[in-house]
Amino acid sequence: MKFHERFVIDALARPGDGVSMVELKDFHDRQLRYMQHERLIHLIVTLFVSTYLLLIIGFIAIHPIWPAFALAALLFALVCAYLVHYFRLENGVQRWYHLANRIEERLGRVSRSYEQR
Repeated sequence: MKFHERFVIDALARPGDGVSMVELKDFHDRQLRYMQHERLIHLIVTLFVSTYLLLIIGFIAIHPIWPAFALAALLFALVCAYLVHYFRLENGVQRWYHLANRIEERLGRVSRSYEQR
């Protein structure tokens, strides 16, 4: 994500360096679609792991055995890791939306920028 973001920012900063804005927009939109798909998959995985964590916590309330506690600890660590990853992924996609708006503005397709600079 960082590599692509740097590439787009550099292309926007130097508009005459061999990358046309139309090609940049097409490339960026394609990469954005890939990241949206990746974000959806990670959301689904995060929800499933969180659901299993809640189920094992319910099981522990009924049958407090040590393997269930170990499984709950493992699932809790996974949920925390997935949430951090999903948070970073979501923020990256949001930054890419702003880059797409800047490309559109550079192409003259947006009459005025609605983003505050």
